[in-house]
Amino acid sequence: MAKYAPERVRSLIIGGAHPYEERLPASSRLDGSDPDAFVAALLGRLGVNAAAMPPAARKELLDNDFRAVAAAQQDRPSLEDILPTMTMPSCLYASDGDPRYPKVRECAQRIPHASFFGLQGLDHGAAFREAGLVLPHVTKFLQVVDDATKGAA
Repeated sequence: MAKYAPERVRSLIIGGAHPYEERLPASSRLDGSDPDAFVAALLGRLGVNAAAMPPAARKELLDNDFRAVAAAQQDRPSLEDILPTMTMPSCLYASDGDPRYPKVRECAQRIPHASFFGLQGLDHGAAFREAGLVLPHVTKFLQVVDDATKGAA
């Protein structure tokens, strides 16, 4: 939406994702028919230690339809050409244990009104499970956006 109708986006919060091209390695091009192999490849690519996952998170992961998840695992073209045109306030974050961390941080530097925060000592999945670490940053960001909007009205 930010590419085709940026005026419809008031602000963005993006966690653990970047706009740069991604090509899946051959080891990740699995069809999902072997859940154990699929989970091992996915977690390995994301830098997630399966043994460190809380039991509830592991159960939730294993309850997925891995053929559907495999179908969603596609190569992704780059969207970096739109970064300079994204003028809406944006908040990006990633954990320092996430292989995507450097690219998320770089992306935030290329968006005109973006901020970035890093989470220490977590992997990709833990950054989403640890809402208590993320919410203070997101809440502050949304308050600033809301205050700026009220001031402009």
